[in-house]
Amino acid sequence: MLDESTKQQVKQYFERIKNPITIHLYSGEHEKREELVSFLNDILSLSPLISLENSNDLSDGLRFSILSNGNPTGIHFSGIPMGHEFTSFILAILQSGGNPIKLEEGILSAVSRLNGEFRFETFISLDCHNCPEVVQTLNSFALVNSNISHNMIDGAMYPDLVKERNIQGVPAVYLNGERFLSGKAEASVIFDKLLELYSIPSANDSNEEMESPKQVYDVTVIGGGPSGVTAAVYAARKGLNTLVIADRLGGQVKDTLGIENIISIPYTTGPELTNVLADQLDKNQIKKKENVRVQKIEPGQIKIIHLNTGEKIHTKTIILSTGAKWRELNVPGEKEYVGKGVAYCPHCDGPFFKDKDVAVVGGGNSGVEAALDLSGIVKSVTLVEFGDKLNADKVLLDKVASSPNIKTLTKAQTTEIQTGEDKVIGLTYKDRSTEEIATIPLDGVFVQIGLVPNSGFVKDIVATNRFGEILVDKKCKTNVDGIFACGDVTNTPYKQIIIAMGEGAKAAISAFEYLLHSA
Repeated sequence: MLDESTKQQVKQYFERIKNPITIHLYSGEHEKREELVSFLNDILSLSPLISLENSNDLSDGLRFSILSNGNPTGIHFSGIPMGHEFTSFILAILQSGGNPIKLEEGILSAVSRLNGEFRFETFISLDCHNCPEVVQTLNSFALVNSNISHNMIDGAMYPDLVKERNIQGVPAVYLNGERFLSGKAEASVIFDKLLELYSIPSANDSNEEMESPKQVYDVTVIGGGPSGVTAAVYAARKGLNTLVIADRLGGQVKDTLGIENIISIPYTTGPELTNVLADQLDKNQIKKKENVRVQKIEPGQIKIIHLNTGEKIHTKTIILSTGAKWRELNVPGEKEYVGKGVAYCPHCDGPFFKDKDVAVVGGGNSGVEAALDLSGIVKSVTLVEFGDKLNADKVLLDKVASSPNIKTLTKAQTTEIQTGEDKVIGLTYKDRSTEEIATIPLDGVFVQIGLVPNSGFVKDIVATNRFGEILVDKKCKTNVDGIFACGDVTNTPYKQIIIAMGEGAKAAISAFEYLLHSA
């Protein structure tokens, strides 16, 4: 199944395996079983430290587990992990074989202390680019805590199970048989969800929070998108001791498929740009704390940043560059049916609506692009826009006009997502011209109505406007001494990558000037 080029590449990775790995293949019948066996045999041929054992334990024919030194790791796969999940599978073997787990130590330490039984299942699509991060995170959790197990399930191979659980979006994560979360989720989100549901024992008997009082950073950048990374690089090049705290490196950019408006770079993708940003941090030897969230900040001459892992960071200055997230409709039926007909990512969840009727709420570039993407998959798309007209680029509007299965509704205020039998069945809107209420029968709703700034954790510390944007002056200063902000989280107009980068540079230079004059 694997081509020679892929085999040679994986073979080089497998040279890092330190512990013997056993792939435990469960018995059972499935039309794709021979294909799975062929795939696993290709993997076996790439390292003498990997072996295959056939089990008499009856399953569905596509389930297998990974053992390290003959001991269960808690990592299971139901399906053939190709596509985007091929990396998850290779990484699971490498980490089970003794290679480092690339998650923040504070998260791993906390997860290792969880008590009880945690049986995770993640339903994925091999075409989903958001699924691997969830799968890899939960595999890592299983490796550090024997109470945790995780099974990746390819939804395409288990249509009856998908129908039984009414799954209409991926990734869909279950914990002990109950829905745990739906949709794109970074390690920090998964960890926070666990913190909400379960009490994690402290690392020591005195129940004190972890901190490093001897380490005081000159600059701590909160956020790992283009503005945050630029700020960190500029600060480090000024000779400042710099730390980056990011729940996800790359931020919103990581989800952007095509980028064509960065001067000097004719074309790139979000993942490619994220890799470049990470590389620049490493080349400038900038310390990072990834996949963690800031819970609160204590201002002062030396500011204290509290993380969700219990750690405290001490710093002289802070640069806030936490960006923005997808804005929600906040109407009945939305939050309750995420993953059951309500979605935010057309690339990941579009295939679940093949030959069905869907709506896209939002008539800007994001909404129109989503409608165009979906039009090649679904039966029909209704673009629902609150304003008087669609506000997308002309080239996109021309494509919409020539797409026979895209219908446009303007002056339409979405008031409710209709549901029934545990699924979405329609969208209700108010015609703003006539005040009449109407409902469109639908199978799914994709929300694309812009962004909301990630400023909630500092709203009681720095000044914000009515949109939640952090107010900054022309030098990226907030109203609090030693705290600066840049990028999409601020009131700086025009949310563009290149503008965010420029603002990041300004924020770092301003922080340097502040430290120079306050020394």
